[in-house]
Order: sequence, then structure tokens, then C-alpha cells
Amino acid sequence: MTRRLLQAGAISGPLFIAVVLIQAAIRPGFDLRVHLISLLSLGDLGSVQITNFALCGVLCLLLAVGVWRALQRGPGGTVGPVFTALHGALLIVVAFSLTDPINGFPPGAVPPGAPTPHGIVHAFGALWVFLTNAMALAALSRHYIARREGRWAAYCLTSCVAMLLIFFGSFTSPTNAALFVDAALVVGWMGLSVVALKLLREMNAGPGTPSSS
Repeated sequence: MTRRLLQAGAISGPLFIAVVLIQAAIRPGFDLRVHLISLLSLGDLGSVQITNFALCGVLCLLLAVGVWRALQRGPGGTVGPVFTALHGALLIVVAFSLTDPINGFPPGAVPPGAPTPHGIVHAFGALWVFLTNAMALAALSRHYIARREGRWAAYCLTSCVAMLLIFFGSFTSPTNAALFVDAALVVGWMGLSVVALKLLREMNAGPGTPSSS
């Protein structure tokens, strides 16, 4: 069961990113350099991205349970899963709280004069989606610090810091905000998936047998 749960987390990041890239290629008027991916939830094909957000959230909830089972309440084994679960739950919230149209997408949509309630919920939820992702990576680094696997501890911590720096960099560069958010998303989403793969390798190596650092 634990392997299945970790496998769910391992595919969560790559699957989410692949679906976004496919949509970016086929949705008329959408440009990853200009438009935040949340805008893909709007328009005739918006259900695809809504499903993508929600599915990724569910997979991250499963990952949280898998990490909790794998680490058996060791270092990072409680806080890491908690933040991973919050990350997944918030992805589901932002999936169904649609953002407001902006920057000409979807084509023909008129931006509201003021943020709508669901747009505010989406924006606030999205902020915490990124923060809980980063916190999960920071917490999970404790597992590898305790096992003296310095490279993996550094990977988790570096991913956490890089994600936060890139994400908050979007606030200082409005014209390139979408690119900053895209980059932060890739770092964070893939960070959790890579950790899931590493935990799977540790399980396959057997109890008490550390895999290569």
C-alpha cells in the first residue's frame, strides 16, 4: 500500500506539468510567458485544468499518507506529511475557485472591475499552495539530515529556498510574473515527486539500508 501511495506522488508533478504544456500548445491565445496557468481553468476547455489541479491535489494527499507510512514518525515524518497534505488540499480548493480573466485570456473575456470572491479565494489559496509545498520540502529534508544523506538534504532545502525566491520574485517583476511562477511551480511540484521516488528506492533497498546519497 505504501508503495502505491508514493507512486501516486511520484507521478503528480510530471503529470500536472505535462497536462499544462499540452494545453499551452493547443489553447488559442494562451502564452506561458504572459498568462498564469490558472487562466487555463477558464473558457470552453477550462474543465481540463480544473481536473488537473484537483487530480494533482488528490495525488498529493495520497503522497502525504505514503510519506507518513514510509517515515514511520521519524524525523520529518509528521510535519512533512502535514504540509504535503495541506498542499494537496489547497490544490483542490484552487481547482474549484476560479481565477478572474486577465491579460486577454480567455479571448473575448472581459476582466471584472474588481476581484470577484472566487478570484480572491483562488489567489489567496494559490499563495499557500506554493508556501505549503516549500514547507513540505524543508520538513522532509530532516529525514535525509538524520540519515546523513547530505546531497538529498541539500536537494530538499535548495528546492525549498529556490522555489520561494523564484515565486516571490514574481512580485518584483510584474512583466515576467508568469515565467517566475511557472519556474517556481516546476521546482516545487517536481521536488515532491523526486522525494517520492527516493522514498520508493529506500523501500526497495530494504529496512535500514540507506540508498546512495
